[in-house]
Amino acid sequence: MRIRTPAVAGMFYPKEKSKLEQSIHSCIAHEYGVGKHQNQEKIYGVICPHAGYMYSGPVATHSFDSIANQDFELAVILGPNHWGIGCNIATMKDCTWETPLGEIDVDSDAASQINEISKIIEIDYFSHTRDHSIEVQVPMLQEFCKKPFKILPIILNDQDYEFAQEIGAAIAKIAKTKKTIIIGSSDFTHYEENEFAHRQDMALIEPILKLDVKKFYKVLNDRRISACGYGAIASTMIACKELGATKGVLLKYATSGDIAGDTSSVVGYASIVFS
Repeated sequence: MRIRTPAVAGMFYPKEKSKLEQSIHSCIAHEYGVGKHQNQEKIYGVICPHAGYMYSGPVATHSFDSIANQDFELAVILGPNHWGIGCNIATMKDCTWETPLGEIDVDSDAASQINEISKIIEIDYFSHTRDHSIEVQVPMLQEFCKKPFKILPIILNDQDYEFAQEIGAAIAKIAKTKKTIIIGSSDFTHYEENEFAHRQDMALIEPILKLDVKKFYKVLNDRRISACGYGAIASTMIACKELGATKGVLLKYATSGDIAGDTSSVVGYASIVFS
């Protein structure tokens, strides 16, 4: 059994257990954090940011709070491959993910199954070794969701519409065989002025809430919106809609400028649930 050790502990979030727990609790209590709230509605999946906790953590707590009481045994986590290493689209098996909060096993059976369903989803450990987009979700899952679960990480180099269609359909097939929650990891507009980022991201969020994947890609391309995990968002939308989701709900939106104060060049973060 291979161990996927943290690549960004000590950078995107604290590497000591007690400091990491404190960081997450600070995100919850932050003015942009979820505070005390528990969603009882059936949730099929969420969209969640993946920046450093000091920037996107408060927004992320809304998604994780919404699934804290959901009954699932598998968390499928999709994210963009910022490093461009390894396979085009990759999951992994026979592996445990290590975080400062402990270890979480990869669901090897689900990995083999999804590889059989869609050959574009290859099994490759190396693809996952350096990226943060999936990694930063795992400690939040561990802190919010105390029931036993496994993860199925899927990292994307190619995020085009056709790939998202096939990935989303394959995830839906897996989710029909076991209790599953789906997490699409993405930040939104990158390095633009704050008010412009807000306008861009609200335009892109509109079709997400309507589960309109074609319009989502049209807005993304027409407005040249620099959302890094657009394929992860689209795949999550497709899978959730196939499983029965009828709407998306925006729980929280903020930028790094709103949270940290520098509004000249910001990154956008959204917490969205599909129910």
